[in-house]
Amino acid sequence: MTAIATVTEKLPAVQRELQTASAGQYLTFVLAGEIYALGILNIKEIIDYGQLTEVPMMPSFVRGVINLRGSVVPVVDLSARFGKGSTPIVKRTAIVIVETIVQHLDTKQNVGIIVDAVNEVIEISQQDIEQPPSFGSGIRPDFINGMARRDNRFVILLNVDRVLSVEEMANLSKAALGDREHGSN
Repeated sequence: MTAIATVTEKLPAVQRELQTASAGQYLTFVLAGEIYALGILNIKEIIDYGQLTEVPMMPSFVRGVINLRGSVVPVVDLSARFGKGSTPIVKRTAIVIVETIVQHLDTKQNVGIIVDAVNEVIEISQQDIEQPPSFGSGIRPDFINGMARRDNRFVILLNVDRVLSVEEMANLSKAALGDREHGSN
């Protein structure tokens, strides 16, 4: 009985940790039939899909790197990151270059994300933003900052620093490397 009380006491702290998205401009895009959005301030540019260099020993959701004006930019398959399989490459497939913060280095890193198609930039008001669901969205709850009502649908507002956490992706890469080394004799 004490354990239940302890767990219950911790829940409010976890809920406070979640931040709801704020009003502003968002870039919307399609991924596996769902509409997602990222804050426009995180978006650096949108480019056509192509010229990826595959990097060995990376997690399956890291498709490779691109050369963006002399800088090496890792490219993440967002659908694979969400555990929904690889994004099929079609005519409208794009790479959205997003600026993220590397927490332990207190610096910024550009990361490309593969999306099925880029839609538009929209203005979302605070009254149209709901708390993220705690279950049922098909992706990790900490990846979602909120749900915005738009045209009788919900747009999933992503938490770019969680989805594209350079630290987490590096740790997953190390784990994948460790699994491969221990699996081969």
